Amino acid sequence: MEHEIEVAPVNLAARVDDALSVQALAFGLTEEEVGIRRHIVLRHLLCPGAHALGATTPGGRLVGFVYGMPNDRTHWWSTVVEPYLRGNGADDWLDDSFVITELHVHPAYQGRGIGRRLITTITDGAAQSRSILSAIDTESPARGLYRALGYRDLARRVLFPSAPKPYAVMGAPLPLLRGA
Repeated sequence: MEHEIEVAPVNLAARVDDALSVQALAFGLTEEEVGIRRHIVLRHLLCPGAHALGATTPGGRLVGFVYGMPNDRTHWWSTVVEPYLRGNGADDWLDDSFVITELHVHPAYQGRGIGRRLITTITDGAAQSRSILSAIDTESPARGLYRALGYRDLARRVLFPSAPKPYAVMGAPLPLLRGA
């Protein structure tokens, strides 16, 4: 049924509440966290080069989304991860990289290739030569997907303020790998 799900550009600012309801289910967010992330998403979408894709059912229900932008070393995320990357000799990954800021698929639609379609489609349109992202630093289907697409760990045990779990920063050359 994944072929019935359309992956296409989405006006994420207009559908931010739909997107955050997907993220809340996929990521286990509280109402307070959703409120905070709403402001963050809307601010990110104002950044130069930021764009989003949505995965929608034939009826128009948003069941997944991805958004990202060219990395900027002055952005908060970069300032947090830069010392970790520098410690591993990988801080050059902050240059000429497209950041996957968020990628989430509704739990009822996971395991159908939707996340793969979202991330490969958005990075195929990137002008940068590589992509970076952060993911919770645990073995998970998401980390397995990223590895299958060519992402590798650049830094582990990265601590973000107010995040209860450590993250891994991963990077991959573009275009991403294809295949199973």
